[in-house]
Amino acid sequence: MISMTGYAYQEWAEGDISVSVEIKGYNSRFLEIYISTPPWLSYFEPKIRQLAGDVCGRGKVDIALRVREINTPLIVSVNTNAAGAYMKAVNNLARELGIDDTASLSMLIGMDGVLNIEKNRDDSRYWDAAEPVLQEALKAFAQERAREGSHTRESILVFLGEIESAMNIICRHIPELENTIKENIQERFRELAATEIDENRILAETAILLMKHTISEEVSRLLSHLGEFREAAMQDRTGKKLDFLCQEINREINTIGSKSTVLEVSRIVVGMKESLENIREQLRNVE
Repeated sequence: MISMTGYAYQEWAEGDISVSVEIKGYNSRFLEIYISTPPWLSYFEPKIRQLAGDVCGRGKVDIALRVREINTPLIVSVNTNAAGAYMKAVNNLARELGIDDTASLSMLIGMDGVLNIEKNRDDSRYWDAAEPVLQEALKAFAQERAREGSHTRESILVFLGEIESAMNIICRHIPELENTIKENIQERFRELAATEIDENRILAETAILLMKHTISEEVSRLLSHLGEFREAAMQDRTGKKLDFLCQEINREINTIGSKSTVLEVSRIVVGMKESLENIREQLRNVE
C-alpha cells in the first residue's frame, strides 16, 4: 500500500553550479504533476514529468527544481538602432527646452533594449547536473510514500479486523434469526389454519419472510468481500480497488441491518458502519 502524501528534498553543489529539488505529494483522484523550474530550464519539464510518472501512479505531485549558477559566461550585444533613437529623442528634447545638454553614453546604455544580455549556457551540462539530484529526490519521495502507506495499511487492517470480529458475532446469531423466521411462519400458519388452509399461500408467505429476513447470502458475500479486501490491502497501488470493495461491503452491511430482527445484530451493524467509515477516511490517502 502506497500513500499519496509525502515529502522529499535533495540538493547538490559543485563548482559554479548548485541544484536543489523539493517534492510534495497530496491527495487526488488522478495523477497531477505540477513542475516549477526557472524559465530558462522550462525545457526540462517533459523529462521531469516522465520520471515522476514512473514513480507515482496517483495523487497531486508538486516538483520544484532550482538551479543556481556562478560566473556563467555572458553574451552582450548592443542595439545601435535603439540607442540612436534614444539619443535623437533626448537631444531634440534638450533643444526644445533650451537645455545645453546631450544624451550621454551612461544614459543610453541604461535605456531599455539598448543592451541585450544573454548567459551562455550549456543545456546538457545543466541536465547532467540536475538529473541525479531529481532521481534521488524521487527515490526518497517514493520511500516516504511507502512508509506512510505501511502505517496507513496497519490502521486500515485494525478497522477491518473490527468488522471481521463483528461478522463472527453475527454468524452466531444466524440460528436465532432463522428461528425468528420459523416462528413467524408458524404463527402465520396458525392464523390460516383457523379458517382455511391454502398451501400455495403458505408457500408464498414463507418465501416472502425468507427473502425479507434471511441474511445468509449477505453474510456469505460480505465475508468474501472482506477476504478480498485484506488480500488487496497487501498490494501496492490498489486504492481504487479498495474504494470499490468498500462500496460493496457497505451495501451488504446495510442490507444485513435492514433485514435483522435481532437487536444485538442491529447494534453490531452500527459499529461495523463506523469501522467502515474509518477505513474510507484512510483510503482517501492511498494511491
